[in-house]
Amino acid sequence: MQTWRSCLESADAHRGELRDDYMKVARFMRRREPAAYLAVRLMAPASFQPHVLAGYAFASFTDDICDRGTVQERTRRYEVWAEQVRAALSSGSARHPLLRAFLHTASARELPHRWVDSYLTGARIDLDFQGFATEADYQRYVEQLSWPFLMITSGLVHRGGGSAEFAAACRLFADAGQRTDILTDLAEDLRDGRMYLPVSDLDRYGITRSDLEKGHDLPGVRALVSATAEAARATLREAGVILGLFPDEHQRLIRFVVNLHHQRLESVTALGAAIARRPVRDRPVACLRLLAGRSR
Repeated sequence: MQTWRSCLESADAHRGELRDDYMKVARFMRRREPAAYLAVRLMAPASFQPHVLAGYAFASFTDDICDRGTVQERTRRYEVWAEQVRAALSSGSARHPLLRAFLHTASARELPHRWVDSYLTGARIDLDFQGFATEADYQRYVEQLSWPFLMITSGLVHRGGGSAEFAAACRLFADAGQRTDILTDLAEDLRDGRMYLPVSDLDRYGITRSDLEKGHDLPGVRALVSATAEAARATLREAGVILGLFPDEHQRLIRFVVNLHHQRLESVTALGAAIARRPVRDRPVACLRLLAGRSR
């Protein structure tokens, strides 16, 4: 694809292989996250598209390893993958095409390796996730996993990871995005035997995990959903400072992402207790309006 060419200008004699790797990245993301892939293709600067897709492909592939199969299977696959990633970062070479592309992107964008190390360490939490007892447990999860995920994807807009102010804004957005995901994915997570809402929040509203699993439409469930959505909305508003910290050429995409999260929270609020019975999906027409509105 012509779009990838500018990102490969600095590649060495293996340029053809590297171009193939980025093509595999694109196909992986098109299958796994078609909406996100389309948004990147429509809104991100052409020269940056291969990099952001490589970051998301690496993080998503790692996430899939930690989410699928038995605990033993996941743990075994994770250990093999984490060893491959750390060896690749150390040696500068890799055999897996998605990892090779990410390695090139990390080098080209001068991504601090600490974010990759943090993400790999944080990913272990999902191998045998036991839930959060308190808000502090949830915040540690954001710190160890959600924030590094954002830094190795959207954080690539700044060479070297950007300023401390930018990283702090990403931390806020990671919190808002994670809490939003907890609400939109609540029904699916419960069916898979997981719950990402802190138990202390359920206790505060006098409900149990069983109430959520059975889809009970109780005042406490409605109050919990409303309060959690408002907490996510408040953090998302605070994270709005991130808009002024992205380069001008990336404004369309980041504004779309921020507005999409606001839209998802509106859907959560409208559904209330029903989000425990069915996942919250993006509304196609509303998403198209966001895309059109930010594409002018």
